[in-house]
Amino acid sequence: MKRSIELSGKSLSTLTNYARCLATMTLHFKCSPLDLDSEQVLDYLHYLQSKKKTPSSSYFKHTLYGLRFVYKLYGKAPLLHSLPSLKKVHKLPVVLSVFEIKRLIAAPKLLKHRLLIAMMYGCGLRRSELMNIRLSHVDLDRQMLHISQGKGRKDRYVPLGENLSYAIGKYLDAVKPYIWLFNGNGSDGTPGQFSANGVRWIISEARKKAGIQKQISSHILRHTYATHLLEMGSDIMTLKDLLGHMDIKTTMLYLHICNLDKPKAFSPMDRIYRLKK
Repeated sequence: MKRSIELSGKSLSTLTNYARCLATMTLHFKCSPLDLDSEQVLDYLHYLQSKKKTPSSSYFKHTLYGLRFVYKLYGKAPLLHSLPSLKKVHKLPVVLSVFEIKRLIAAPKLLKHRLLIAMMYGCGLRRSELMNIRLSHVDLDRQMLHISQGKGRKDRYVPLGENLSYAIGKYLDAVKPYIWLFNGNGSDGTPGQFSANGVRWIISEARKKAGIQKQISSHILRHTYATHLLEMGSDIMTLKDLLGHMDIKTTMLYLHICNLDKPKAFSPMDRIYRLKK
């Protein structure tokens, strides 16, 4: 399974998610999912669905996709065809305002934490991409960031700009990170990569301190980056390349949430009741 996933170009996190879900299923039945019949598989999926808030929750999805992968891999066509399809839920992402972004970046006390949030927003990074930034990926002379092996194993460059380049320079002088731009503590206490939990904690604490009511994740900062770029005049094809999307349809989502020069939607209440200024 590991070999097949790597050959298909999928990421290590995909293998981890599939393997974890299938291992739990194996422990539940005390046998391999390959030895189950379709009724047992459907009963288990129904059991997961009843435990989760929605059928599209990540654990349910990874279990279903993991089963599809191994059934294709081992030629289990009857079991493969019995699996249900997953209905796609179309949701527009949460986006922060310019003022909320400024408050969020200013909230942490540590320079390292402020820069981490600023880079996630200012470069539109996925959390894994942020954690994988090496010092050699930062080009302050050209004010560019090299994102190595992002989602889909794609490399790309994104502009840092003057403000981020200046902030990174100050951070390098003050903190002197080793190998990785953002260091964390490894299992043996030596400097290593910053952890996903560490990124989540920094964003969560900054949100509380900034007094922002919206729920914020690392991906919300990426959504905000994309929306703000479009609103500031970037074109959709440039944005596709900056985000590292494979398909322009994925990028088109942001056209539904940004305020462009087209006539803006309004409430009829503002037309029937005029505020006196």
